[in-house]
Amino acid sequence: MRRIAGIVLAVLLIGGVVVAVVAGRSNEDKGTATKTVRAVIGSEKAEFFAAPDVVKALAAKGYTVKAETSGSWAMEGLDLKGYDLALPSSQAPAAELAAKYKVTGALPRPFYSPLVVVAHKNAAEVLAANGLATLDEAHRGTLSMTAYLDAARADRTWQQLKGAQKYGELTGTLYLSSTDPETSNSGALYLAAASYVANGGKVVATDAEVDRTAPLLHKLVSVQGAQQAGSDAAFRDFVSGAGNPLVVVYESQVASLLADGQKPDDLVVLYPDTTVNSDHTVVPLTEDGKAVAELLSSDPKLRELEARHGFRPQGAAAEFASDTTYLKQELTGVRQAPVPTSKVLHELARRARG
Repeated sequence: MRRIAGIVLAVLLIGGVVVAVVAGRSNEDKGTATKTVRAVIGSEKAEFFAAPDVVKALAAKGYTVKAETSGSWAMEGLDLKGYDLALPSSQAPAAELAAKYKVTGALPRPFYSPLVVVAHKNAAEVLAANGLATLDEAHRGTLSMTAYLDAARADRTWQQLKGAQKYGELTGTLYLSSTDPETSNSGALYLAAASYVANGGKVVATDAEVDRTAPLLHKLVSVQGAQQAGSDAAFRDFVSGAGNPLVVVYESQVASLLADGQKPDDLVVLYPDTTVNSDHTVVPLTEDGKAVAELLSSDPKLRELEARHGFRPQGAAAEFASDTTYLKQELTGVRQAPVPTSKVLHELARRARG
């Protein structure tokens, strides 16, 4: 038996060497030798960097990006020695990383994506019937953040909403699922938007404002129990039908799903009437990282691919082509809430988690 296993292992090893040699020779023949750039990125961008068309476009410019995922706020606790760039999902964690690694100058922000709420169709229709949302397409609508926060303050349950009784899956407390705000960007930005509304349309900046909004934010988070560390897993769970019927994700995740040809009938995208844009921000740690950041910001082919994979390239709304049955081409009617300073947002997240 050991002899047979040894022969099989030897064959596999030889096969692996052959594949490696062939791959290397293929690259050599085509003149596409590339520099490898190590990157740590938010999980919602993993599919983008792994997509064959993106890999090919970067290789054409001389780069192979080897990406590893992390929660955006958790990057601050990583040792990024040996990495060429970090790409968290908003400016605040990027600024923290830039300060830590003494990166100076403006940080490139190649693309952005607003926070949205994905809802199962029955749940969206019940929200609309009770004044918490409006639907303007079969798979698209708007969530009233004021009405939602009022419902959260009152601990409203699905059973208290008219029309919910005929759907057995709509039971228990009404809430939006989000990621861990202490480690994940989407969870933190959800608190940024909620705190802005709870603070009367003003960004939370003082200790008194933190004290005033923290109890509601704690209620929004504590009702969820355990939270995902990244938005990618939360979105995958939703699409598979697991978990809560209302989940906070990035618009880009829905757009990427649609771009793959999937059009789930049981999915409605609700744009919060007050939301936050996630500005994906590059922290270049080496010259190669700086070069890739520049390509992501200005290369026409990569900008086209960013839009195709669901991100909105900075400075050109027209480049965002999407299925308007689910998504808005332009973000008219959606208020962008300013994000508190990193210090305040950290404190809001800490108090929300309790």
